Amino acid sequence: MKRPRRSDSPAVPAPASDSIALPLVMPVGPTYDRELRLKARGLWPVAGVDEVGRGPLAGPVVVAAVILDPDRIPDGLADSKILDAAERERLHDIIVTTSHVGIASVSAGGIDAMNIRQATLSAMSRALAALPIAPMVALVDGIDRPPAPCEVEAVVKGDANVVSIAAAAIVAKVTRDRMMKRLCGRYPAYGFSRHKGYGTVEHRAAIAAHGPCPFHRMSFAPLKVSLGAEADASPVAALAV
Repeated sequence: MKRPRRSDSPAVPAPASDSIALPLVMPVGPTYDRELRLKARGLWPVAGVDEVGRGPLAGPVVVAAVILDPDRIPDGLADSKILDAAERERLHDIIVTTSHVGIASVSAGGIDAMNIRQATLSAMSRALAALPIAPMVALVDGIDRPPAPCEVEAVVKGDANVVSIAAAAIVAKVTRDRMMKRLCGRYPAYGFSRHKGYGTVEHRAAIAAHGPCPFHRMSFAPLKVSLGAEADASPVAALAV
């Protein structure tokens, strides 16, 4: 066996005897520990649940529920917010082929009718119901617990700490991003493929120039102010392709 080659760079000096050595704190990503603790108590299977799209001015809120296969957990699972689009797409495709997945959404009109919190809870319940097998426990990101025929645990910052929730967040994010890209094909003037419906400067300028389209959330500011105002529908109709 070859001996490791000695580095040519100067050796790092040892700390002085009166110095304090501080331990290195490495960032920790989501783990499968919570699921395994539940499994040890006989509570299995366990689903992770997360939503994407509570804050945008347009488009649906999307929820995914995921039951991972303990023997096929994809490498690289992390909080979807720190992954680039290509990595999310890669992980999404692995998750949906190796795990049990349920997806549900509520449209902009449904959000306006119910309010965003109730719309999200409704989508969470339906995503759990869409799973091909019923979980005994649902681990839900955040503080809300949706109605469900199983035990539900709310986990603050769950997408950053619980692997099943991280997987659900990735599936929900990729699903919604794809929906918004398709919507951009119908209403290209709004730039949905770039901002995904969030209230960016570009998006707000497009709304000011063209008015809202049928996929905007009219109960959200700044769109809410136009509910009682007269609207000229012709610019919006002209945007459809």
